[in-house]
Amino acid sequence: MHVNWKTWAHVTKLDPDKRLPPGALDGIATSGTDALMLSGTLNVTQENLRELLDAASAYGLPLVVEPASPDCAICDRKIDHLFVPSVMNTSDARWIIGKHFAWLRNGNCIDWDIVVPEAYIVLNPASAVGRVTGANCALSRDDVAAFVRVADRYFRFPIVYIEYSGTYGDPGMVQAAADATEDAVLYYGGGIRSAEQAAEMGRIADTIVVGNAVYDEGVDVLRATVRAVQ
Repeated sequence: MHVNWKTWAHVTKLDPDKRLPPGALDGIATSGTDALMLSGTLNVTQENLRELLDAASAYGLPLVVEPASPDCAICDRKIDHLFVPSVMNTSDARWIIGKHFAWLRNGNCIDWDIVVPEAYIVLNPASAVGRVTGANCALSRDDVAAFVRVADRYFRFPIVYIEYSGTYGDPGMVQAAADATEDAVLYYGGGIRSAEQAAEMGRIADTIVVGNAVYDEGVDVLRATVRAVQ
């Protein structure tokens, strides 16, 4: 029986390509965060993903893997959910369906009970995910709302993810996404480095994702962002 990801308010994103200081994982696991998401855009391999998965699995928190490529959509009993993204605002079909076709075409081990599709709307052109996927980040609020409706109402994605990746986003843009969302769970990720920012985005989105602050600011800041939304 798998944990109910729809109830999470706070998710901590850990990058397999980055190193945490000694003891940091202990602090993260006891911060009150609802789940750990193992995710990165650059230099993520099966080897460093599994190393992080093995370390994180010792704490009993729900574990999500968000694969950046088909070979990182690993099959492992330690994983509670596999969040598989499709980027809505790119013209490069590889990031909408092509990587997914390759994943299934290659006959990988798949536990469909844990697979959760995500509709990504990437809004930071300077981010690694923005550059790699060729996302069109020059969007208006109406554009974002339309992408949300396509994802939520037409394609029926269970998660719509507003991704600013490394920079704090425009709350008005996130509000436009929230107003357009009917059934999907709305995730926000990007640049949250304080309780105030966590609270602001937490009032709009269903779930906030905190990542870089763990590495740049430390566990105390992570705890503050947890308290702000829970």
